[in-house]
Amino acid sequence: MAEEKKHWYALRTISGKEMKVKEMLEAARNNVPLLKECVEQVLVPTEKVYVTRNGKRTVKDHILFSGYVYVKAELQGEVENFLQNTSNVINFLRSREGGKRPEVIPETQILAMMGYAEAQKPGADDAYVFSEGDKVKVNYGPFSGLIGEVREVNQEKRELTVMVKVFGRETPLMLDNSQVERE
Repeated sequence: MAEEKKHWYALRTISGKEMKVKEMLEAARNNVPLLKECVEQVLVPTEKVYVTRNGKRTVKDHILFSGYVYVKAELQGEVENFLQNTSNVINFLRSREGGKRPEVIPETQILAMMGYAEAQKPGADDAYVFSEGDKVKVNYGPFSGLIGEVREVNQEKRELTVMVKVFGRETPLMLDNSQVERE
């Protein structure tokens, strides 16, 4: 099949099932010769997000566009039917004017989404980069509202030692980067 016949399309899915749909489509693509030929790529744009629960910080993938899976494919009758009838898929995204054919998503929009997803990497957020001597305000925990000075920075663990005044004495606090903000 000619490369120029392949376009990006958006599949509307049940919210929360995007990754499951992607896995099923990729597995089917590897097992069915027609799909391998007609479906080039399946994409679910995600970003890495830091989540703090019970005082522990973890990295989680957050889906940028809930309810959508993007597919680069050449739509033929059988391929279109297979994609549309995949479990947890509602339908193709179609034009608002009651279009019968699935709407083509411009390549520039897909590249912008992929660029956005790549730009959101852990550690790339400048809001959480501190250096010694910075004035910060504690925004989480029992010492929230106190202002202090950063004395030590551990970039690997993303922890800070902040000196704050408690009852007139300087006291060191070990805090996570997300527990403070610049003053």
